[in-house]
Amino acid sequence: YTTLFRSRCKFTKFHVKMTSIVDKYNNYLLLEKGFSDNTVQAYVSDVLKLLNFMEDEGLEAHDVQLNDLHRFAASLYDIGLTNTTLSRILSGVRSFFHFLVEDGYLSADPTELMEMPQRGEHLPTVLTVEEVDALENAVDLSQDEGQRDRAIIEVLYSCGLRVSELCSLQLSNVYFDEGFVRVLGKGRKQRMVPMSGRAVQELQLWLDDRAQIVPKEGEEDYVFLSHRRRQHLSRITVFHIMQVLAERAGITRAISPHTLRHTFATHLLEGGANLRAIQAMLGHECIDTTQIYTHLDNTFLRQQVLEHLPRN
Repeated sequence: YTTLFRSRCKFTKFHVKMTSIVDKYNNYLLLEKGFSDNTVQAYVSDVLKLLNFMEDEGLEAHDVQLNDLHRFAASLYDIGLTNTTLSRILSGVRSFFHFLVEDGYLSADPTELMEMPQRGEHLPTVLTVEEVDALENAVDLSQDEGQRDRAIIEVLYSCGLRVSELCSLQLSNVYFDEGFVRVLGKGRKQRMVPMSGRAVQELQLWLDDRAQIVPKEGEEDYVFLSHRRRQHLSRITVFHIMQVLAERAGITRAISPHTLRHTFATHLLEGGANLRAIQAMLGHECIDTTQIYTHLDNTFLRQQVLEHLPRN
């Protein structure tokens, strides 16, 4: 991601000097922390924001104090970033300074006492079962990509995959007889996720269509391919598929592939699934991340009381 760094920086002497450090930081995130490519790109982008601020302020890395970090955070807040985005950027900054100390560039970490902004509680958008069905029914099966798109919706919903996990899913990691898929998640960690009978059926129908495609070299093992490009789908393509189908289905709320992941978890919890089991299927490292779905479930339960208790 040094290419990204160089392409977006100001090409000052300060940035040229920092390039080798960012190179090492990039390798640290990839090799030692085991972060995904997308996460590494986000972290490097956050470092670029910090370095631009330091260059403007005439600061070297060893000059940075807690007050400087507070001013950096305030500058981000002033341009209208939300607390969630600000918290993500500052997490990246904290990671960078931790690396500088660990690698011997600095003797002390100025981010140790840095407070993170409160994110607040944000409940994700969740679809009803009827809306999920409407999305699948909006697929035009007469089109070449029709069965593929239908399988995408079903796998996202019934397996709770991230869009990056869906795009990188490989045939060698689909076990139809056992009803499982092996998923490469964040931090390159693998997990086994069960498939519903519906997902198995839709996937098998898609593989019949996929057999008509001759994949490009190196793309032979990917499950979801583009008919025209003969290579695996990008995240942007899957986002576009979702937007088109949502419009056809008459869903007016803003949704994305991640909406189906939230819907998967919420519907499981509402159906009585164990929270630890949901955590394992989603690939959450910490149960606190999965805990948000208990808030959604409580909302659902209260709605049931209001709608069905006679005295209401």
